[in-house]
Amino acid sequence: MTIKFGTDGWRAIISETFTFDNLRLVGQAIADYIHEENNADPSVIIGFDTRFLSDRYAAEVARVMAANKIETWLARADTPTPAISYAIVHKKATAGVMITASHNPPRYNGVKLKASYGGSASPAQHKRVEQLLDRNLAEAREPQLMDLETAVNQGIVHKFDPSWAYYEHISSLVDLDCISSGELRVVADGMYSAGRGIFGEVLARGRTHIHNIRHEMNPGFGGIHPEPIAKHLGLLSSTIQAGHWDVGLATDGDADRIGAVDANGAFVDPHRIFALVLRYLLEKRGWRGKIVRTVSTTRMIDRIAQNYDLPVIETPVGFNHIANHILAGGVVMGGEESGGMSIQGHIPEGDGILMGLLLLEVMADAGKPLHELTADLLAEYGPAQYARTDLKLNRPVAKPEMVKLLLDDAPEQIADVVVEDIQTADGVKYYLADGSWLLIRPSGTEPVLRVYAEAPNDDRVRALLDFGQEIARKA
Repeated sequence: MTIKFGTDGWRAIISETFTFDNLRLVGQAIADYIHEENNADPSVIIGFDTRFLSDRYAAEVARVMAANKIETWLARADTPTPAISYAIVHKKATAGVMITASHNPPRYNGVKLKASYGGSASPAQHKRVEQLLDRNLAEAREPQLMDLETAVNQGIVHKFDPSWAYYEHISSLVDLDCISSGELRVVADGMYSAGRGIFGEVLARGRTHIHNIRHEMNPGFGGIHPEPIAKHLGLLSSTIQAGHWDVGLATDGDADRIGAVDANGAFVDPHRIFALVLRYLLEKRGWRGKIVRTVSTTRMIDRIAQNYDLPVIETPVGFNHIANHILAGGVVMGGEESGGMSIQGHIPEGDGILMGLLLLEVMADAGKPLHELTADLLAEYGPAQYARTDLKLNRPVAKPEMVKLLLDDAPEQIADVVVEDIQTADGVKYYLADGSWLLIRPSGTEPVLRVYAEAPNDDRVRALLDFGQEIARKA
């Protein structure tokens, strides 16, 4: 058996690899790691999403922690990942465990490991948990277990609601009065996730009208991936158009990502949400500092930053890379193309709830519909059209091998436009003379080549993606 941690923990198919037995083994390794981090007064926050058996899995991890004499705070109900991450900081815990497979299909579940600073554990910390797991297996060390009711009665495990401290915190980062003044009509698409119903709870005292859809408990997510991208938001789009609502907000399985739909039913991707919120923070709040984006995120961010003479830091894909810069300080906002974003004053964690609230603030402050704000943004900092495609490979390809292949065959032009620069921080990224770019990077876990492109128009984007497909055929 091999259990490997990715950039944000361990994910596997329920009943195949993600079993109670394997989860106990992982839980014991995490308990050992927590004792290494803080042997004097160790503590842990445990949360879970709406997936099949997530509550039971979380309880099982709590049993392991209790048996290892680690004070444990166990969420009473399904909770967003950012709420659990904030609870770690709020309660000054040593670490956190979130049972979730995020935006992955319903057949998956997983474990996200969180560090004391309220963000994803570092690669080194994930590696240490793997080493402790391997050691325990090699030495046939059985996971320690304690009866949950006994642990609660003895005060080792505390069942708690992390929501209200989190709501209070994020409410300090947005202008609730401004949002209320807009009297916006909002459809909140919970996607059956841990984010279901939360926009309504946070905004309950204001004049925002919230209509919830897909907010029931449904571990199968209605047969879709709980990922807020255009192809999964047809119901949200049709609901908005049928009821003449102002905007739709959707969160992924554990609510650390955001997607939106405007009043015309058009999908507003995370690139544009990032750019709209960033422009607002700089222009209206007067914030100044560094801006951090991943290599696969729109260059509209760069143009906004340039307008205010602010530095942009480009990182590899994965919010943990953004978190490192947030922890170092001086970051106004950081984000990635998948919808994970955070701002100054918040934890170093992607937060779909916070970003949805900020988007409502942007709309209420401007007094304009989202499609007009997007058009204004593109007129000022665009044009920028974006697309991504995932191409199946015949075999797994290591990133160094793919980078070498791409550099050896590096073209002087792509689709008749000169290549001005090539970067290899995460895959290979071609910067073209017309402001467009193409990123090609292999998946770290499956034989898939991810191809991203941004260009002034859809035809150029298609031409860049076609070039990426030609590369895939050679691999």
